[in-house]
Amino acid sequence: MLRFRPLWKLTAASATLFAILMALGFWQLERLHWKLALIERVNAKLHARPVNLDGGGTPPRGLQSEYTRVSLTGRFDNAKEAYVFGTDVGGAPVYHVVVPFRMRDGRVFLIDRGVVPEEKLAPQTRLTGQISGESRVVGVWRTPDAPGPFTPAPDVAHRVFYADDLSAIAKLDGVSLSGPIIEADATPNPGGWPKGGQTRVTFRNEHLQYAITWFGLAAVLLAVYLAYHVSRGRLSLR
Repeated sequence: MLRFRPLWKLTAASATLFAILMALGFWQLERLHWKLALIERVNAKLHARPVNLDGGGTPPRGLQSEYTRVSLTGRFDNAKEAYVFGTDVGGAPVYHVVVPFRMRDGRVFLIDRGVVPEEKLAPQTRLTGQISGESRVVGVWRTPDAPGPFTPAPDVAHRVFYADDLSAIAKLDGVSLSGPIIEADATPNPGGWPKGGQTRVTFRNEHLQYAITWFGLAAVLLAVYLAYHVSRGRLSLR
C-alpha cells in the first residue's frame, strides 16, 4: 500500500517548475520539426529548376525567395568589381568578387561570382576570367545580413568590404539595384577564377539536444522531489 503525505508548498513549487521544464522540452521538439522542414524546403530550392529572370521575371517575394535558384542574361561591369573578405571551408582568407550585372531591360543585380585568394585579388592577375560581352548566370538569390556593429569599416580606396553591404557597394558603384545579391553557381569561369558555388547553407539544429536537456531536468526534479519525501517518511510502501 502506497502512503504519501506531500508537503503542499514544496509540491506546488515543484509542480510549477516541472510544468515549465516539460513545456520547454515540448517547445524544443516543435522547433526541431520546424527546423527540419526548413532545411528540407531550402534543399528542394537548391535543386529546383532556376527561375528565369529574363523578360522581367522575378522569384517569389519576401522570405519565399531566399535560396531560390535563378538564371539571368546580361553583361558584367568588370570595372566596378568590389571585394568582400571572407574565409573558405578550411578557414583560409579569401575575397568574394562582387560585380554589377546589367540585364537587357536595364535592371542591375550584384553577382557574387565566387572567391579568389589574395594573390588573385587584382583583376590583371585573372584577365581570362573577366568576361566581356553578354553572358548567362545561374545562381542563388540571397539577402545577406546587414553589417553588425563590430563589422570593420570598408576600405573604399581598394573597394574591399567586410560584409555584403549591398547598399554601400551599390552606392560606390553608382548603380540602383533591382534585388539582393545573386551567388553564382559552381560553373567554372575562364581561367578558373573566381571560383563560384560558394553558397553555404548552415542551419544550427540542436533542438533535440535542448529538448533532452529540459526533459532530463524535469526527470531529475521529480526524482529529487520523491527522494525528499521518502527521506522525511512522507512517501513509503506498506
